[in-house]
Amino acid sequence: MLRIALFPLLLVTAVAQTEPTLSVGQAFQKWLDSPEADRAVLEGQSFATAELLKKQAMTAHALLWKDHVATVGPKRAAEMAKKAITIGEHTLKFEYKTFGQKPDGGRSLYISMHGGGNTRAKVNDKQWENQIGLYEPKEGIYLAPRAPSDTWNLWHRSHIDPLFDRLIENLVLLEDVNPNKVYFMGYSAGGDGVYQLAPRMADRLAAAAMMAGHPNETKPDGLRNIGFTLHMGAEDGAYKRNQIAAEWKAKLNELHEEDPGGYVHEVTIHKGKGHWMEKEDAVALPWMAKFTRDPHPNKVVWLQDDVAHTRFYWLSLAPEDVKSGQRIVASIKGQTITIEEVRECSRLTLLLTDALVDLDQDVQVILDGKRLFQGKVKRTIRDLAASLKERPDPQQLYWARLPIDLGA
Repeated sequence: MLRIALFPLLLVTAVAQTEPTLSVGQAFQKWLDSPEADRAVLEGQSFATAELLKKQAMTAHALLWKDHVATVGPKRAAEMAKKAITIGEHTLKFEYKTFGQKPDGGRSLYISMHGGGNTRAKVNDKQWENQIGLYEPKEGIYLAPRAPSDTWNLWHRSHIDPLFDRLIENLVLLEDVNPNKVYFMGYSAGGDGVYQLAPRMADRLAAAAMMAGHPNETKPDGLRNIGFTLHMGAEDGAYKRNQIAAEWKAKLNELHEEDPGGYVHEVTIHKGKGHWMEKEDAVALPWMAKFTRDPHPNKVVWLQDDVAHTRFYWLSLAPEDVKSGQRIVASIKGQTITIEEVRECSRLTLLLTDALVDLDQDVQVILDGKRLFQGKVKRTIRDLAASLKERPDPQQLYWARLPIDLGA
């Protein structure tokens, strides 16, 4: 049974459908106290749509996350014990080691992707084995997953994103990982994965490190709010890896110059080294460790890759509206949300909390100098629960949703 001080919620007196004398706080607590299998659909309860004050939303946030830990955590224990996660037809196996003393805010998590690729399973198994012992952070969980396939694109096929989401969630739930201290890294084909995954999953990350990989078609736009480091042997000429690394350095420099608040990066070309950099690239770990994720950045650059998502930080799209190649740039200053750029998108939903804007005051949304919305956006348990369902991340739960029609 979950108990958190509920006195702020009791200030609201909207009634529940089945319990007309209960306040919102009491009705919500009664719902949480029910066995999970017996709970009515939350979205259908009147307490779920009642407007909350800020303190009430904070309380509901804490309650819902605590309930998620209590109900979902035990179900995931078997996956962690087996060191294997299966979603659909794909299984992600993994091994991990723990280093250093756990900080007060929880452990760091380094997900380190092995090389290999389009070859026999035994060869990729050997690459995985090598990756398990390749790096040692000063603090944190160092986890090496085994790619679910043996194809050339080991780490950037569409099944990887949900598997990594599940992996991160499990470690937050069961190993006390700090969700603001998650890092991607990878070598060779694993570096290919970092090039691809870091921009499209940047909202889960604090930083990422690419070692000796090739980006293929991907672009760095989504890296605005994380640290990104790239390490390449100067003599690593296969597939023009070294040449392309230099091109990415120039691209990242240009992006940072145009937008000084973002695209913090470090690119190192290791002189005299080929595809194997003899662990000189290990300096990437302490470099990444300096970064902590901002879960609610005031500017977001979202470029959809060939594997597209429905959510990126505080921007959300309905599944039917998702397209590869979409680009949305949005920023917040005070109570004004400006859609600075939009391509291949006619509508989106803004996910809001008081960490982004003051929801007690009017919010306005501007596109091309035109006001698309002005008014208050209410906090509700329904929107909070929807956010939890979409992304089980205690630092990225949103209390309000604002659909916006962007026009043609």
